[in-house]
Amino acid sequence: MKAPIRIYFDYNATAPLRPVAREEMLSASELIGNPSSVHAEGRAARASVEEARRAVAALVGGETRNVTFLASGTEAANLALTPRIEAPGGEAPLARLLVSAGEHLCVLRGHRFAAANVETVPLDREGRIDLKALEAAVARPGRPMLALQAANNETGVVQPLGEAAAIVHDAGGIVVCDAVQLAGRAPCDLKALSADFLFLSAHKLGGPKGAGALIAASQSLRIAEPLLRGGGQERGLRAGTENVAAIAGFGAAARAAQSEIEVEAPRLAGLRDALAGNVLAAAPDAVIFGAGAERLPNTLCVAVPGVGAETLLIGLDLAAFAVSSGSACSSGKVARSHVLAAMGVEPELAGGAVRFSLGWASSADEIACFGEAFGAILAPMRRGRSAA
Repeated sequence: MKAPIRIYFDYNATAPLRPVAREEMLSASELIGNPSSVHAEGRAARASVEEARRAVAALVGGETRNVTFLASGTEAANLALTPRIEAPGGEAPLARLLVSAGEHLCVLRGHRFAAANVETVPLDREGRIDLKALEAAVARPGRPMLALQAANNETGVVQPLGEAAAIVHDAGGIVVCDAVQLAGRAPCDLKALSADFLFLSAHKLGGPKGAGALIAASQSLRIAEPLLRGGGQERGLRAGTENVAAIAGFGAAARAAQSEIEVEAPRLAGLRDALAGNVLAAAPDAVIFGAGAERLPNTLCVAVPGVGAETLLIGLDLAAFAVSSGSACSSGKVARSHVLAAMGVEPELAGGAVRFSLGWASSADEIACFGEAFGAILAPMRRGRSAA
């Protein structure tokens, strides 16, 4: 078997651009009008944006009119995590933000609540939110908002969103869901997740970098204060002329992901499990994080005892395999994972964690190439540890 020049196992950081998204972006880049202009050129640009809006809404079972386009999932988190949410019934303003300990940094650091009004909810040892602790947090005074991922970007652990949302909704609260890693890899439905707001990022689906979306479950839920003020674009929630080409690519990637999800999710799960088998064949003592929980079909987070993440990443990179040690949003550093720390993983073992994540272009041949190479890559690292 002839191995490819490089093998890419880092889709949770960013997915390669799908050909259909590239084609749609190139076509949209030829549209010269501003989407806010009323002439024919402007209407053509607006039509491209609205077609993408329909595709993104369909991907998550939402309504087209409730999709707001932004520059990233991070911007969506910063916009949505605010106490100023208008909702029917005249409920009291949101007083507190509850965040699970495993959230992405855009949630942990991106909110608009006062620091004193933010509370972290712990995880169990498999990486799921502790529902008993959530119940206790919700019982304290003040109407809550909960920020909870659909699935963790490092471990792939799927959260019990329905159960968590029921607890929060019973207290009159709001649920904001980071669905960046779930959408396009497994079924992702706004109503099934019981979320009030859900956000996505185009480049995780095989769309372009620089496009994201926030989707509300109902038109009656409205964010009262935008982050960017200016014109009235995106229903007044995101000022600035829309990035038509990126949004068009987002829509194309969403359509492609939705069309193949029924076959793609089991295909990715098979590849992930084969990859795990290759790791365990070379290192039977390897630890798979979140193995006792439901996980994304594309994600494997694993550590080989005694082998540091940086050493393993460098060895794999030199052997033409691109993997990561967790979130790619930390200035390229190999650092201890706050997610694994929240799961109670011992620091030395957590320091060896690497993440393999697969996607639309991953193949069985790539997994087989990895299986043939991994033992040889790992052997000198373990010998060096034994000698030390």
